[in-house]
Amino acid sequence: MRTLLVALALLAGTASAADDAKLTAGVFEPARAAPDFSLRGSDSAELKLSRYRGKVVILGFGFSSCPDVCPVTLAVLAEAREKLGAEANGLQVIYVTVDPKRDDAKRLREYLAAFDPTFIGGTGEAEQLAAVRESYGVFAKAREGESGFSHSSYTYLIDREGKLRALMPFGHGSDDYVHDVRILLKQ
Repeated sequence: MRTLLVALALLAGTASAADDAKLTAGVFEPARAAPDFSLRGSDSAELKLSRYRGKVVILGFGFSSCPDVCPVTLAVLAEAREKLGAEANGLQVIYVTVDPKRDDAKRLREYLAAFDPTFIGGTGEAEQLAAVRESYGVFAKAREGESGFSHSSYTYLIDREGKLRALMPFGHGSDDYVHDVRILLKQ
């Protein structure tokens, strides 16, 4: 009986470890190359996704005057980065604006710094940004009669090799990001 209990405990431990190795976010199967782009970075440098090869990237889209979804997402990402501690050095958050009329590099830098000074924003001409959104399947449309935009609210997780690995829907907490980033950092 004791041998059976030990065997069951070992099996449970193995199943648990396997479950821990699964990403929480929706997985791209097979993983494919994340489309590269060239935008103005909030750090005054050219922003290319390929600039961050070797790091895990969380890529999101939004705008600095967003009243709800964007600040919640950025706060969750900042909390996740804090929870990662020293491991956060292997992570880069990139936030591409959907509002090029208001979100220049300086405004994005100031906005993102309120969450985490390592976050990088991307802006450019409306056509450039539309092409980036299209390559990622991101929806964004100005709201009629209101200021602001309706836009996709998920984030992409891109591995160290520049491959799209997962899509995290809005509403996930920092622990889900920490879990998935740690898996991608180990690969």
